Amino acid sequence: MKKIIFCLAAAVVLSMTQTYAQESNEPPAKGGRLPEITLAAPTDPLHRSYLGLSGGAPFKITEIKARVVIIEIFSMYCPYCQREAPLINQLYQAIESRPGLKDRVKLIGLGVGNSSFEVDIFRSTYGIRFPLFPDPDFSIFKSLGKPRTPHFISIMIGD
Repeated sequence: MKKIIFCLAAAVVLSMTQTYAQESNEPPAKGGRLPEITLAAPTDPLHRSYLGLSGGAPFKITEIKARVVIIEIFSMYCPYCQREAPLINQLYQAIESRPGLKDRVKLIGLGVGNSSFEVDIFRSTYGIRFPLFPDPDFSIFKSLGKPRTPHFISIMIGD
């Protein structure tokens, strides 16, 4: 009986936290829900394959074929993002070099306030090999609570 009461109390606290995060315009809280985000399919076939996408249609982040998706919120103009890029590349390499992680963990980046052109410059300047997506009108950034850059969100998908 105590376990049931504890679980109910935890559920209430979590639901209050989620509501607060949405109303206060803060990034999703631990255990919270990611807003539904739709992205244009990458034009690079290697990036589509990496994400497990079969076509060129827009997709939701929850459709990525992985157990965990790590989302980097960055800006081409952010000096901290620029400085951190080599470390993120090392993380990508570490994940890709481990058979147990390679198909279970995926990285994507969202360039806040960045056009496709700016995202491509960031990708080529820093040798980023995972998919990066533009957010030129800040719509995704706003839906995520306007986090400072760089910011990371990890989500679990599926079982």
